[in-house]
Amino acid sequence: MNDMNNTLKDLNTSGSLGEKAAVFQSGRNNASGFLSAPLIPLRAPLLPPKLQDKAALYKGNRKHEKHEEMLEASIPNPFPELFTSTVSSIVSECLLPWTKKSKTQVIKVYSEDDTSRALEVPSDITARDVCQLFILKNHCIDDHSWTLFEHLALIGIERTIEDHESVIEVQSSWGMETDDRLYFRKNYAKYEFFKKPLDFFPEHMVSISSETNGILNHSQLVQTFLNAGSCPEIHGFLHAKEQGKKTWKKMYFVLRRSGLYLSNKGTSKEPRHLQFVTEFSDSDVYTLLAGRKKYGAPTDYGFCIKHNQSGGARGLKLLCADEEQIRTCWVTAIRLFKYGMQLYQNFIQPHQKQKASPVRSISENSLVAMDFSGHKSRVIENPTEALSVAVEEGLSWRRKSCLRLNPHGCPSTQSSTSNLVIHRTHPWFHHNISRDEAHKLIAQQGLIDGVFLLRDSQSNPKTFVLSLCHAQKIKHFQIVPLEEDGELFFTLDDGHTRFTDLIQLVEFYQLNKGVLPCKLKHHCARIAL
Repeated sequence: MNDMNNTLKDLNTSGSLGEKAAVFQSGRNNASGFLSAPLIPLRAPLLPPKLQDKAALYKGNRKHEKHEEMLEASIPNPFPELFTSTVSSIVSECLLPWTKKSKTQVIKVYSEDDTSRALEVPSDITARDVCQLFILKNHCIDDHSWTLFEHLALIGIERTIEDHESVIEVQSSWGMETDDRLYFRKNYAKYEFFKKPLDFFPEHMVSISSETNGILNHSQLVQTFLNAGSCPEIHGFLHAKEQGKKTWKKMYFVLRRSGLYLSNKGTSKEPRHLQFVTEFSDSDVYTLLAGRKKYGAPTDYGFCIKHNQSGGARGLKLLCADEEQIRTCWVTAIRLFKYGMQLYQNFIQPHQKQKASPVRSISENSLVAMDFSGHKSRVIENPTEALSVAVEEGLSWRRKSCLRLNPHGCPSTQSSTSNLVIHRTHPWFHHNISRDEAHKLIAQQGLIDGVFLLRDSQSNPKTFVLSLCHAQKIKHFQIVPLEEDGELFFTLDDGHTRFTDLIQLVEFYQLNKGVLPCKLKHHCARIAL
């Protein structure tokens, strides 16, 4: 028994849930199948009845210490395959720290296609832990964008649950008869403001009390928000719903560390003209899902402040911006003021784990233009030459179809029929969704440059559409099929660059901007839990 207890202590090692989950997925010690049931129990295996009786009999009785030691030595280990020396390198805090907690609860998590899965989890499980479990179970690529969302359907609002937040505490504020849900999906914009803060905080909306004379670079702006001693301000006009009325009024608001204020006199920031609205220690910021329909909002860019213990819509502070960038600025600033350095820790933690165990990856900065036409390859350093090579590369894509092999291993030209269906196996293609559904899906997974999907055209069944986010706006580009000499091609630029299938098109524009406003970076994907 003592050996077993020592083994349990050794198993409680440091390391992230994602790192150890990867080991489970590999199938070592047959641990990969422990999550196969619809309801996933996450607790330690129970002792056999005989061993339980013996442990209860002698527990806490000092007079029988020697007898107990002899008894333990005589009883064989009931689970020799579980408690071996190799287990300590496999099992992580995804199991053992939770076994110390006696209370467990069942949570239900949904994906975007409304499939769901139930989990039995400990009371102190965090949003990141839940995401790591689903990444493991669904064999997802962990690109640090998977996120847990709180969806309150009755009042039509939603928010990102921060990685460090307790999921059980979030659920504790829900009503008994409401259809409130947890959603598991990607959010590429979750920490994007740490990478490109100037894109999230327009200069005309930010005021900083410092000696920078209003000129800030990326790192200085981030440090200003994270530094508790600094006094950054977000200010601007917002539409606010008047309490007890259906009308909205445009007013000047000021956001500070101490809370949100509105000005009673134009754009004045004098203390006597500022009226306190709310603070954020016991509140969270949500986005409105259907603000026009449900609350009569003047635009589609609504958000609200909700107290943690407030169940209905009556206690909401409803606000609305004139455009997406303004709303994003306010929501991001509120998150930073509320959580501060904790948000930054959430952002860098996965990257620190990656440095400890580096995995080879490909980024934009590692891609260079190469010339393989001569006897030796060379890097193309001249930008003009690199651009001309990229154009020529696009024109030569169609020649690759001649080199593809048929089932007998011989070169053959792909048929137009296979060209029309080969893309449906890829996660970036969404069959039979409308323009509005594509817009909603991209907005849910993050309005940052390069988020995209491909879909069937609703207006022309023979064509396809590329939906792409750039500058926090979603644009749609029609992919037109062309037929030449009996062969079918696809193009975005009236035939100047042609592709034998949509896969080649996506791969090309992931490396080359071409006629698009930016490269394709992050595809929108739906998974079934």
